[in-house]
Amino acid sequence: RLAPDARLNPHRSLLGTGNYDVNVIMAALQSLELAAVWWDKRRSLERLVLGQILGFILNVPSNVSLGFVALPLRRKHWLAVRQLRGVYYNLDSKLRAPVPIGGEAELRAFLRDFLTQGPCEVFLVVPRAVEESGAWL
Repeated sequence: RLAPDARLNPHRSLLGTGNYDVNVIMAALQSLELAAVWWDKRRSLERLVLGQILGFILNVPSNVSLGFVALPLRRKHWLAVRQLRGVYYNLDSKLRAPVPIGGEAELRAFLRDFLTQGPCEVFLVVPRAVEESGAWL
């Protein structure tokens, strides 16, 4: 739907291996009455109102490998974080199963680690009303 007249999908890796761009994520969330709010990493993570945020989507550098052979390449990879019963989980598809991060303090440390490692982007997943009111901050 994002590029109906395009022969090749401009929102996906040329090799067809996924790595969709942020427009695909934004469109998917909008169809669910949700929004992705870009987090400015110059702000303190302590300012986040975690009770207003449904989850997080991170775009992080990831090593490339062919089977057991690691290549000297890095590409961007999307991963999600979601809270369930007071515990935040890393839902990275490269993991065998969801990995518990912990509570709010551990989540902030987890996000801080990614933001300080290099080129990383964080998006907050919130209901549209929260996006419009800015209640996540």
